[in-house]
Amino acid sequence: MTTFEIKDEFYLNGAPFKIISGSIHYFRVVPEYWQDRLEKLKALGCNTVETYVPWNLHEPDEGKYCFEGQLDLRKFIQTAADLGLYVIVRPAPYICAEWEFGGLPYWLLKDAGLKLRFDNPEFIEKVDRYFSQLFLVIGDLQISSDGPIILFQVENEYGGYANDKTYLKKMIKLMKEKNVTVPLVTSDGPWGDMLENGSVQSEALPTINCGSKVKEHFKRLRAFHEKKRPLMVMEFWIGWFDAWEDKQHHTTDAELAAAELNDILAEGSVNIYMFHGGTNFAFTNGANYYEKLAPDVTSYDYDALLTEWGEITLKYRAFQQVIANYTEIPKLELSQKISRIHYGMFQVEAKTSLIANLACLAEKKTHNYPLSMEELDQGFGYVFYQSSIGKARTVEDFRLIGCMDRAHIFVNNQLQAIQYDQELGESLSFELAEPVNDLGILVENMGRVNYSVKMNHQKKGISDGVVINGAFQSEWSMYRLPMDNLEQLDFALAWQAGQPAFYRVQVMIEKIGDTFIDLTGWGKGFVVVNGFNIGRYWEIGPQKRLYIPGPLLKKGQNELIIFESEGKAGNQILLTDTPDLGKTECKKC
Repeated sequence: MTTFEIKDEFYLNGAPFKIISGSIHYFRVVPEYWQDRLEKLKALGCNTVETYVPWNLHEPDEGKYCFEGQLDLRKFIQTAADLGLYVIVRPAPYICAEWEFGGLPYWLLKDAGLKLRFDNPEFIEKVDRYFSQLFLVIGDLQISSDGPIILFQVENEYGGYANDKTYLKKMIKLMKEKNVTVPLVTSDGPWGDMLENGSVQSEALPTINCGSKVKEHFKRLRAFHEKKRPLMVMEFWIGWFDAWEDKQHHTTDAELAAAELNDILAEGSVNIYMFHGGTNFAFTNGANYYEKLAPDVTSYDYDALLTEWGEITLKYRAFQQVIANYTEIPKLELSQKISRIHYGMFQVEAKTSLIANLACLAEKKTHNYPLSMEELDQGFGYVFYQSSIGKARTVEDFRLIGCMDRAHIFVNNQLQAIQYDQELGESLSFELAEPVNDLGILVENMGRVNYSVKMNHQKKGISDGVVINGAFQSEWSMYRLPMDNLEQLDFALAWQAGQPAFYRVQVMIEKIGDTFIDLTGWGKGFVVVNGFNIGRYWEIGPQKRLYIPGPLLKKGQNELIIFESEGKAGNQILLTDTPDLGKTECKKC
């Protein structure tokens, strides 16, 4: 039997072992490319791959589980094993990861008695049930059963959230009850009280997350350990993520990062975060909230060693040179040749408004007050609220109370205003000119906050109500719009300028490759390629083009559907082989 132990060092089959790992999130990469990304990880000189596990995708609705397709975690781990890689699994319940709600399922917010990430009976019970399913899928892949998994992580950066040690011990107990037998670790920042708050040293090895000053942080970690233990940076941040409205794509200096890597490997083990970032497909991006809401862009490029689209970078080569000082770099021929293709311009051939299609996309739900997205049993996307607001008159005080995150306000299908984040709740005034007037409100979930104290207040849609001239409006019709059923669209229905609308583009191709969609001239929305939502776009940037992995395309006719919420649609789109992030690829690679 193969063994992996934590003593004064890591030991594999009784011999000291230096973990050289890189992060790849299987859920941010199409499965057809898992092999390619893992091969490039091994060719870097890594012996291990690390991945988070997003609870909110594996249990999208309470009691309903998915471990197939892009969520086939078992297949991803087995693919790594076939390449001779070991695996570190960080299984939730919370992952952060710049991921929607930090990986927590939206439906947790429906339970008023539930306290997130604390020793709360309701929360513990739901984690327990989920762990029963998760470890049934991957439990036999532990190294103690001759599988590739060498470590599991307990929670994630808990010391930056709370210091409930009873909760942490219950998480450990749950994992062991599910027959977790490999060693456990925790990971926290090395600042302030984070290590003290998030560690249970008797049962899990403390590791740290940081991007610089490694020698200083290792000194702190060494002093924190109760006895001689291995030093490890579980997240060596080699780049950063982008949020909408950032001035530019975040990058870091390759040589400085490589020098920090050398400092880590001289004393301990590492997990490079991120080796390959991938993509926040569909509506899976998270958000931060400090002074204002900062939702993350669709690309999770992270200035990683591989680009979002999987190309080797100059930073990759700089890291490889450092790793070569600590282990032999394997000679590995890549099994896939992935090309990027410029397909050219394509015209919009059909369009139809959202409002005309509401009955096609959603079953109307009525209630005497507006319900939040969570109360409507919906995790992602949009909700459209409608109410008849009476006769012609002046509305002097119109307010959205408890509304998140972005709202388009219509009267008689004419846009009156758009409110976003801190603007929500501001008073508006307008004239009602018709004998009977209808109010419509399209509310978008821009991504639930994935870090810090705002996580406890992430209900989307309208939670409290709508005030008209000093009083709450009653009698509402609501339409759930997760946008996962666009085959129901009727493009024969009316289109109206300035309204949120869908646009169809037919793309005929003879050769399949990766490409990027350029939406210059469009405002804000998302793009669906042959039924797969590749993510959001927004003209404010910094991201201007969306990545389309080749496996989403097919020879012959392809259907692209673009939802444009701002009424700024163009008449055409460009499919190009050139991304827009300004990454420094390694041209000789």
